[in-house]
Amino acid sequence: MPTGLSPGELLRYSRHLLIPGVGVEGQLRLKHAAVLLIGTGGLGSPAALYLAAAGVGRLGLVDPDVVEASNLQRQVLHGESWLGKPKLESATARLREVNPHVTVVPYPVRFTPDNALEIARDYDLLLDGSDNFPTRFLTNDTAFFLGRPLVYGAIHRFEGQVSVFAPHLGGPCYRCLLPNMPPPGAVPSCAEAGVLGVLPGIIGSLQAMEVIKLILGVGVTPLGRLTVYDALNSAFRTLTLRPDPECRLCGEQPAIHQVANAETAAASTCDLTSNPMESITVTELHTLLAGAYPGLLIDVREPNEHAIANIPQARLVPLPTLPEHLADLPRDREILIHCKAGGRSAKAVKLLLDNGFTRVRNVSGGMDAWLEQGW
Repeated sequence: MPTGLSPGELLRYSRHLLIPGVGVEGQLRLKHAAVLLIGTGGLGSPAALYLAAAGVGRLGLVDPDVVEASNLQRQVLHGESWLGKPKLESATARLREVNPHVTVVPYPVRFTPDNALEIARDYDLLLDGSDNFPTRFLTNDTAFFLGRPLVYGAIHRFEGQVSVFAPHLGGPCYRCLLPNMPPPGAVPSCAEAGVLGVLPGIIGSLQAMEVIKLILGVGVTPLGRLTVYDALNSAFRTLTLRPDPECRLCGEQPAIHQVANAETAAASTCDLTSNPMESITVTELHTLLAGAYPGLLIDVREPNEHAIANIPQARLVPLPTLPEHLADLPRDREILIHCKAGGRSAKAVKLLLDNGFTRVRNVSGGMDAWLEQGW
């Protein structure tokens, strides 16, 4: 008797078919489902792998980036042979190898207010694997206006979060959790703060589980619940989230009526080279330091970071202590400032400019870019 599954699919998903609540009917739901993943990085990698392996019929992947060496510690979709190549080429090849029955639709573009609705409208669910606040707000707002569930995940060092935001199902939205954009630099990105490589594997897998539950219609959807995983203490805890009646998006008197708004249009805090302040590349810095550079190079990282790798000519002044050293810094010489990737140094440059210094430049890409050159 025809089941809608090929003999190859019946064999591939045989362990699924034995599970009450899945079976052939559930597997067909997975086969006919379409999920859009925003990002194929730390969270998107494990989520995409498990959704493909589970037989979700169509996976849309949004990511404009290329594979970098620093990705490989946690972004398990990608490998050494794909360095310097588009992530979506790597992801598509890997997912097709995992499950050739799955259709992979790549969108090698940045997810923006201009294209979000057009990309997302043909998908049943959205999975947020982004690493910056503007994209998280945009993914949330897009899901809200399309009436789609959003499976949210976030990571930081040893801690991760997972939830499902779906006001149309009676739950809160992401803006109920975080009403306003954090100030620039208030929350460091993974590039600045670091993350243990296995953590996004855990959180991304939990996101994949929530997607599968939603498609199958089984279990309890964590609407109004934020699951927090503390890796250091091997502990999960659940925080209650309630719809905010004053939410500007899903509240009783909404003020946001389109995906283009102040939060979604903000510059990504992870785009550490987009700051309009004057900057210098690490190649230019290397050339200056090879000569008799008369200026001052300041490293605003923490001492533990400096101990791992440093530029010998740099003076270590951790960013939190910089205001205490303003009187010691020369005003008649150029000052160059670097950190790990460019975020903290940009804040330091602004601090000096705000205090009357005029010859200050940010080192684009910071220590990461310096090390990539092999110096």
